[in-house]
Amino acid sequence: MRESVQAEVLMSFVVSEELSFRIPVELGYETRDPFAVRMTFHLPGDAPVTWTFGRELLVDGINEPAGEGDVRIEPACPDELSDVSIRLRVGVDQAVFRASAPPLVAFLDRTDRLVPLGQESTLGDFDDDLDEALGRILAENAG
Repeated sequence: MRESVQAEVLMSFVVSEELSFRIPVELGYETRDPFAVRMTFHLPGDAPVTWTFGRELLVDGINEPAGEGDVRIEPACPDELSDVSIRLRVGVDQAVFRASAPPLVAFLDRTDRLVPLGQESTLGDFDDDLDEALGRILAENAG
């Protein structure tokens, strides 16, 4: 069984209303973390930056505004499948990217064929994996 889905899309890094430039962004999905997608942004002159967030957030954000925290995704035009705006925030700093919706939908379709939405918890004992991960984090913070 295949355990991951990868894709590369071009997104516009929106600096201002007048200035944006295209950058490659790697999309990733793995069955070992079935609830999450990863986006690795390759900005010129900087080391790649990876953001991980819920797959369902990306699915929802293609059709309607989604996200309340550091990641906000929304369609540029709610009445049609066109561009999607992805806003990433760290503290007061934020970056805005714009992507064409069809490549994102194609990527999500491939993830859904690997692990259907809503079936993520059937891959294993998610609670045990979560308990183990939290135990490691707490042990590292205590030491």
